Amino acid sequence: MTAPESTCPEVLFEQHGHVGVITLNRPAKLNAVTQEMSDALVALARWCNDTDEIRVVVLTGAGDRAFCAGSDIAELDKYASPWAFRNREDYCDSLKVLRKPIIAAVNGYALGGGLETALICDIRLVSTTAKLAAAEVKLGWIGGGGMSALLARSIGPSNAAVMLMTGDPIDAQQALAWGLVSEVLDPDALLPRALELAETIASRAPIAVETAKANLAAAANMPLEQAVTYERDIQTVCFATADAAEGRAAFAEKRAPRFVRA
Repeated sequence: MTAPESTCPEVLFEQHGHVGVITLNRPAKLNAVTQEMSDALVALARWCNDTDEIRVVVLTGAGDRAFCAGSDIAELDKYASPWAFRNREDYCDSLKVLRKPIIAAVNGYALGGGLETALICDIRLVSTTAKLAAAEVKLGWIGGGGMSALLARSIGPSNAAVMLMTGDPIDAQQALAWGLVSEVLDPDALLPRALELAETIASRAPIAVETAKANLAAAANMPLEQAVTYERDIQTVCFATADAAEGRAAFAEKRAPRFVRA
C-alpha cells in the first residue's frame, strides 16, 4: 500500500521503514497552512491510519525558521461565512483522529495553529531556536483547534493563561521548564533524534502502542476510577493479540520479539 499521490508540493511525505515523515514545505511563509495543504494533511492522516506500513509519524517544517505559523491569514477571508469557517476540514482535526503516535519536531516558530498542531502531537521535541506562541489574541480572536484545553493540560491553567492572554512567545527552555516539550536539541540534532525515537516506538508491538495512545487520551478525559477500569479493559485486548503471545514467547526464549501487528 503506497502513500497517496500528493498534488500539493507544500506537504511532503517520506517513509523510513515503519516511520512516516510529514514535512510542511512552505518555508518562505513560515510553513503557514493553506486549505490545499490542510486537505493534503487530511488525506495523509487517513492513509497512515489505514495502513500497517506506518506505525509512527514524525511531523516537522521545512527550513530552519519555522515549524508552522498556523493558518495562512490571507486565506481566512475566503470562507463564504463564519459557519463555513467553523465547519472546514482543518489540519488540526486530521491529526486528532490519527491513531498512530505522532512526534512533533519543532524547528523554529510554532505560532497559533502551529502550536495547536504541536500540542495535538503525542511527543514534542524542539530545537534551541524554537519559539512557541498562542498568538491569535494579537489579531483579535482565539485558537479553535483545542488550544486552551491542550495548553492548560500541558502546562497548567496559570501558565496557559499567560500564553493565551498575551500572545507572546516562550522559548525552548521555558517550554521545557513548563513541561510543554520533552527535549530541547541543537537544530542539527532535532530531526535525527525524532527519527531515532520514532524508530524505537515503531519497534514495539503496534497494537500495544496504539492502545497506549488511546489510554492516555482516556486518562485525560475520565475520572480516575473509570480510567483505571478502561486501562484494564484495553490491556485485556492487547493481551489477546498475537503480538502479546510473541512477546511472551520471545521472553521465554531469550530473544528479540518479532511484532507484526496482529
